[in-house]
Amino acid sequence: MNRTDRLYAIVEELRAISPRLRSARELAERYEVSVRTIERDICALQQAGIPIYADVGRRGGYALDKSMSLPPLNFTPAETVALAVALARHRGGPFEQAGHSALRKIVAVLPERNAVAARDLAARIRVLDRVDAQQHHQITAVIERAIEVGRVVRIGYLDRFGARTERDVEPFALLSGTNGWYLAAWCRMRDRPRCFRLDRIASAAATELPAPHRPFDGTAWDIPDGHRVVAL
Repeated sequence: MNRTDRLYAIVEELRAISPRLRSARELAERYEVSVRTIERDICALQQAGIPIYADVGRRGGYALDKSMSLPPLNFTPAETVALAVALARHRGGPFEQAGHSALRKIVAVLPERNAVAARDLAARIRVLDRVDAQQHHQITAVIERAIEVGRVVRIGYLDRFGARTERDVEPFALLSGTNGWYLAAWCRMRDRPRCFRLDRIASAAATELPAPHRPFDGTAWDIPDGHRVVAL
């Protein structure tokens, strides 16, 4: 994990448990760095205006001002577990890490009785996954960000025969189909819209090139699996 990602993760960790404390040692163990590195990170976040305060002492630690955290939520145990199951089924898909971060925030502010009941219910549910399932978190993260900020991505793509091509694409949407997730994008090499299976994208690198806005209604795109596009 690079420093930028770690700084973001520290804020999300403290936000999720606010107003409880997290010690520098606990954070250091979680992110596999030294205590001194965590102390420097916290100092940098405070200088950037993040309202993190320190409680000194034997049981002290760092906490995020509760104004930055969620108020108590009245999710039932079943509703909370339903979200956890949806995330488990979504493993390897777009915004997976954001989903886990959101779930941690929800669990952190549940009433204690509901949180305990949700954990007990979750312990009786298992999601079967293929042992050989490969996760491409870094590639997916690059594509997620490119869609958010509107940037061209350079991808290495493997066709169904294993032949690889390098091409620049203008990512527009992420589609979930029978065979997994697809990237809907304008392919600059083919000069037409294409859908690319995420599990066939061997590499993805963000560029500084802006991606022009293109309409997406599903009719002009080669939607895989004979599906139609359904909005969330």
